[in-house]
Amino acid sequence: MGILEKISEIEKEIARTQKNKATEYHLGLLKAKLAKYRAQLLEPSKSASSKGEGFDVMKSGDARVALIGFPSVGKSTFLSLMTSTASEAASYEFTTLTCIPGVIEYKGANIQLLDLPGIIEGAAQGKGRGRQVIAVARTADVVIMMLDATKGEVQRSLLEKELESVGIRLNKHKPNIYFKPKKGGGISFNSTVTLTQCSEKLVQLILHEYKIFNAEVLFREDCSPDEFIDVIVGNRVYMPCLYVYNKIDQISMEEVDRLARKPDSVVISCGMKLNLDYLLEVLWEYLALTCIYTKKRGQRPDFTDAIILRKGASVEHVCHRIHRSLASQFKYALVWGTSTKYSPQRVGLTHTMEHEDVIQIVKK
Repeated sequence: MGILEKISEIEKEIARTQKNKATEYHLGLLKAKLAKYRAQLLEPSKSASSKGEGFDVMKSGDARVALIGFPSVGKSTFLSLMTSTASEAASYEFTTLTCIPGVIEYKGANIQLLDLPGIIEGAAQGKGRGRQVIAVARTADVVIMMLDATKGEVQRSLLEKELESVGIRLNKHKPNIYFKPKKGGGISFNSTVTLTQCSEKLVQLILHEYKIFNAEVLFREDCSPDEFIDVIVGNRVYMPCLYVYNKIDQISMEEVDRLARKPDSVVISCGMKLNLDYLLEVLWEYLALTCIYTKKRGQRPDFTDAIILRKGASVEHVCHRIHRSLASQFKYALVWGTSTKYSPQRVGLTHTMEHEDVIQIVKK
C-alpha cells in the first residue's frame, strides 16, 4: 500500500469516527500518523530521474506576496493591473505555466508579487505542479488567495485544505507550547492553563507515535492535538492570508455585501478595475511594513528615499540597513515622529521606530 492510499484510509477513518471522550485518544493517534505520512509525501524523491524543473524566483524588494488560486480566477490579469509586468491572460485554464514575478510600488516600498500557476485539487500530492507552487508560497510574507466570486465557497475550502496539508497555516499564530526533546528522564508534562482538548495521556501517545520517549512539554494555552503535532513537526509556516474575491461585477449586490463583510476578505473586479486601491491599503496593513526617513545634520529630511522595515523595528535595525558597521560607531540618534514623546528626541539603539518617523544618526 502506497503513502497516498494510507493517507486516504486514515482520512476515511477520521471522518467515520464519532468525536467524543472515548475516541479522543484514537483520533489523536490517527492525526499523528496522518501528519507523518504527509511529511513523507513532501520529501523530494531520492531518484535522480525525477528531477523536476523548479521555478523559485529570487527574492527582491521589501516584501514578497504569493498569488495563489484555481486556474482562470484572474490572477494574471490582476498581476498585469497592479504591476508593469505583463502576464499572459486568456479565457482558458492553465494559461500561466511558470512563476511570473512583478513589483508593486506603494508608499515608497517595492512589494514583489508572484503570479503562480493555478492550483488544482490534489496539489499537495504533486498534481499539476502543485508541489512547486506550494513550495514558493511558503517563502512569501503574505498569501493572496484569489477566488472566483461566482463559484461560492467551494474554492476557498479546497485551497485551505491543500495548504493545510503541506503545513501552511493561514491567519493563525504559532501554538504557545514549549517542547524540548531530551536524552533521558522520560516525558515531563505541565500546563499553565486548564486543558480541554489535550490530556497528558494523549500527549504521551502522540509522542510515542513519533518515537519520542524523553521530552519536556509545557502547554501555555489550551491547544488541540493538531496544534501539538504542528509543534513536534516544527516545519509549519504561519502566515497572514487575504481572501480576494474577483469578478464581483457578475454577482448581485447582496452577495457582494456578504462576501465583503467576511473576515480577511476583499472584493474586487479586475475586468472593471473596481476596489483595487482599497486592496492595496489592506495588503499594506497585512505586510506590517514601516517607512523610515533619514536626515543629515543641518539638512532637511530626505522624503524621496525611505528605508522600509518590519513593524517593531528598532534604531539598530535602521543602522544595519544603512551600513553594517554603523551600529558599532553609534553614539545616539535624534528621532522626529509618533514614536517619541517630543520632537526631536534623543534615543538609543533599542528605541522602536514607527511609520514615517525621521531619524538622524550621530556617530562617535
